[in-house]
Amino acid sequence: MAKRLIIIDSNALLHRSFHALPPLMTKSGQETGAVYGYLLTLFKAIGDLKADYIVACFDTKAPTFRHEMYLEYKAQRPVTPSGIISQIPVAKEVLAAFGIPVFAKEGVEADDLIATICKKVSDMEIYIVSGDLDNTQLINENIKVYTLGKGIKDTVIYDINKVVERFGVNPNQMVDFKALTGDPSDNIPGVEGIGKKTAAEIIQKYGSIKNLYEELATDTAVLKPKVKEMLKINKESALMSRDLAQMKNDVDIDFKIEDCKFVTFDKNKVIEIFKKLDFNSLINRLDILCQN
Repeated sequence: MAKRLIIIDSNALLHRSFHALPPLMTKSGQETGAVYGYLLTLFKAIGDLKADYIVACFDTKAPTFRHEMYLEYKAQRPVTPSGIISQIPVAKEVLAAFGIPVFAKEGVEADDLIATICKKVSDMEIYIVSGDLDNTQLINENIKVYTLGKGIKDTVIYDINKVVERFGVNPNQMVDFKALTGDPSDNIPGVEGIGKKTAAEIIQKYGSIKNLYEELATDTAVLKPKVKEMLKINKESALMSRDLAQMKNDVDIDFKIEDCKFVTFDKNKVIEIFKKLDFNSLINRLDILCQN
């Protein structure tokens, strides 16, 4: 039986938890709602998945290679609430108490770290625990995305079939799909006038952006005139959007899977942190966590 690894897409999960739960705060004024939701999801994932290994990946504040490629990348996003920013060190402190390694690197995003780790342990069964679906492009027979449905307690597992059902394309075609539709959350432009349904139909027909534009170059592509025109006009945008959406899987990191083994942790240390954060309800769940 293949070993199982959980990779936590930490910023995405904290962000989703922050907005899904009412504000929580310690007596000293430290906001904790995002970390609480993060831990609820992590505890549920550990119980559901019975993973042998766990690792967490974080974004950094520094611009990435995508910002160098496209200055407007994520430019429309509102400033990250201070309540989320202040909870990132808290999340890392809790992860350290559990003995879960943390990876973050300037110039790349957590998604790139996740893609790199997936490539390094391609023989393992991997579940990416996230608050969004950006990682669906990594899904294959061994990799799935464990994400939130409605609220915090409802979770959904995306595999190959689930991606096809939701988007109409295979996971390895998601970057081509985004090249056409764009991604408003990351300010990836895509092709003007191409929606998700049309994008899925195009990718189903031609397989990839590369094949599509080869057909367009020889004028053999069978598409509606208006769609064909928009694709030709926005070729540069489509190709750039694909590069922006593509996760980098060769980030230079000192990753050793044995460091991620989730066996035992210092329960007293975790309890001390939970008491400081007023997470008393989670203390009672530690014994169950130890049994998984």
